[in-house]
Formats: sequence, C-alpha cells, structure tokens
Amino acid sequence: MIRWKDMYNGKLKTPQEAVQLINNGDRIVAPLGNGAPRAIGAALAEMIKQGSYPELRYLCGLNLNCPGLAKPEVSAKFHYEDGYLTPFSRNVIAEAVGEYQPMKLSDLPRTIGEERDFNVVICTVAPMDQHGFFSTGIYPDYAFPIAMQDRPKKIIVEVNDKYPRTYGYNHIHVSEVNAIVESSWNLIALPPDQPNKEDNLIAEYIAEQIPDGGCLQLGIGGIPNAVGQLLENKRDLSVHSEMICDSMMDLYYKGVITSKKKTFMPGKWIATFVLGSQQLYDFVAENPMIEMHPTDFVNNPRIAGLNDNLMSINTIMEVDLAGQCISESIGYSPYSGLGGQEDFLQASWYSKGGKAFLATYSTYTDKEGKLQSKIVPTVNGFVAISRWNTQYVVTEHGIAYLKGKTMKDRIREMINIAHPDFRDWLKSEAVRLKFI
Repeated sequence: MIRWKDMYNGKLKTPQEAVQLINNGDRIVAPLGNGAPRAIGAALAEMIKQGSYPELRYLCGLNLNCPGLAKPEVSAKFHYEDGYLTPFSRNVIAEAVGEYQPMKLSDLPRTIGEERDFNVVICTVAPMDQHGFFSTGIYPDYAFPIAMQDRPKKIIVEVNDKYPRTYGYNHIHVSEVNAIVESSWNLIALPPDQPNKEDNLIAEYIAEQIPDGGCLQLGIGGIPNAVGQLLENKRDLSVHSEMICDSMMDLYYKGVITSKKKTFMPGKWIATFVLGSQQLYDFVAENPMIEMHPTDFVNNPRIAGLNDNLMSINTIMEVDLAGQCISESIGYSPYSGLGGQEDFLQASWYSKGGKAFLATYSTYTDKEGKLQSKIVPTVNGFVAISRWNTQYVVTEHGIAYLKGKTMKDRIREMINIAHPDFRDWLKSEAVRLKFI
C-alpha cells in the first residue's frame, strides 16, 4: 500500500496543472453523466477559453457535469462533440457550433478508441483501494474500455470521495494514470419521472407481455419507470441493462427482482451506468450483487442476448406506418441520443423468448397549440431504428407487433394504435403513397 500511495502522491496535481498535459490536436473522451470529471472539465473549459486549441476534440454524452465546455464562447474555439444531448448542449448543437456524434454504445470503444484514435481519457473515479486500483464506479460505459486499449494515450482521473465504488470490470490502476486530481462534490441525482395517465396506459400494455423470470432492460424516461411500477406482481425478474434506474431498486426491495432465473451471469445485475436518486447510488455502492461493465460488453447484442426472456423497453420520438423510428431528434434537429436502443433491440431478438418494446405517445401539441400525430405516413428526420428491426410499438391506444410483417399488415397494426382523430388521415395517406 505504501508503494501505491507514493505513486499516487507523485501524480497528484491541481485541475489546472492536470489539463496542461492536454495539447492542441489531442482527442479527449469523457464518460456519460456523473462519470465526467467536474473539476477537470471546468479547468479544461477555462484553458480553452483563454488559449488556442482549434484542433482539440472532446467527446462526451449526457453532459451534466461539464456545462462550461458546451457554452458557445468555449465550444466555438475547439471541437465539442456530444452523443446524448442535455439542456446544457442542445443549443450549441442546434446552431452547429458543437458537433452531434451519433452514438451506438456497443460500438463506441472501437469507433472512438481504435478507429478515431481518441488518445486522452478523463474520468471520475472512487478513492484508490489498498491494491492501488480506482473504480470507475457507476460510469465505466465507453470511456473505461478506451482507457484500457493497448495504444499510446493519457489517462487523467478525478478522485471524488463521494463517488460510489462498484464491482465488475471497471478498475484503473494508479500505475496506468498520468495525473490525479482530488475533488469532493455531490453527484447529480435525478428523481424518477412521475408517470402520467398516458405513461400508465402504455405501461399496462407492456407489463402484460413480460413473463415471470424476465430479464429487464429499461431506458430513460417516465414510460420505462411506469413499467417498473407495474411489475410488482411478477416473480423472479433480473437485470441486464445499459442503465440501472430507481424502479429496479424498488422492485428488488419488493422481492420481484431475484435474479434466480437469470441464464447469463446468474445472480448478478449487469449494467454500464446508473442514473437516478441518491438512494439508488447508495444502493449500488459496493453491492456485490451488481457488476458494472463497459458498453462493448453490456450492450453487445450477442452477449446480452444470452439472457433468456430479455425484455427491452425504450421510448421513441416518432414512428411511421412502416415501423421506422426516430429516437434522437425532433425532425432533423438533434434532441437526445440513440444510446443503446438498437443494441438491445437486436439483443432481445437473439434472446430466447426476448421482446423489444418501443413506446411513444400517439400525439403531441405543436407550437400553435394544434394536436399532431406521432404516428406519421413517413418519418421526417433521421431514422434510428429501421423498420426491419422494429418489434413492438406501443402507444396509449394499444400495442402493435411488426416484425416480419408485410407493409399492408404493418399499416393496419399502426393505424389501430394511432389516435382516433388521425386514423382516417393515415389510411388515406397510405393509399396516396400506394402502400396499400
């Protein structure tokens, strides 16, 4: 331990000193959410603001901790890339000051690390253990596997004494890092979205399809949380999910999630990040039942598909009569991100008994206060989910199964779950477009 402490102290720097290791032309990757180092991010933003770094690149997603890097006066001076937008970053992406990076989480360690050669990893870690290891905690995601790749790179860690230590493949040894920054800050905690009437109706349709012994993957938002709340009468559920959320913890305490029937890594919850309440972060910390692994493991469809009865539940923005889905944009303007939807859509298909549900409200109200349909003849935006991969689409009006069906059958299914006010219009548009 004394040896590792000496090595630790020799690499200890202030945030301002640590970012001086970064040069113009470097390509920096930071984890999602609370995994992004807050003090290092602030120092980096200040350095960029005051210097000249036109060839510097920075890639992140779900930017909660480093808003300074997404400010127009900063992001205009370097290449700010974001793969899952938050309110901090939507404006700079919408104005094309920053750059939107389509992210498929299972691919990122290869595409960003090996193919694009991102050579600097910055991340938040839990305090070093007696063996000299730092846990990347609740956000190993894509950044940790890039840090572990066997190629020239720099690793800068921010040790936060309030960051949860977790089990799994997510540890960096002190001998592998170039600089260490110490900090102490509370993690950003997000209370669970409270489901509304439409959420609960959609959740009821999905919950009916989930068998006892099912393995859960829940995405972000009110609908997946609503589904979790409606599973209290199920038995022996388990978790293999890119994200662990509060509804999973609640189901565990109610005796619903037992992992007894899990066919891959039985007895273990497997995930790549955690987002929710402080109570959830405390639940995950040093919990031997939970293992955090990189995205190229958790989100790999062939690996996740080893779980029988994998139930994938995610939300979409828009869907057309053929089953093409928009998940990350409003029209052609980026709004959120693809994340692991496509990964788990494929994984559920590979899973024995697996199912994938894509949920959306049937309507929305536009800026003029007019009701519009979210089920449209053809999508107006970037397609995130192809019509071939779509399985179940769910609205508050019902559930449609599209996999393997003809266009005529798809159109019939989709019109049945559309808002009644738009069903005649959708049918007439299908005729006009010669779909039917």
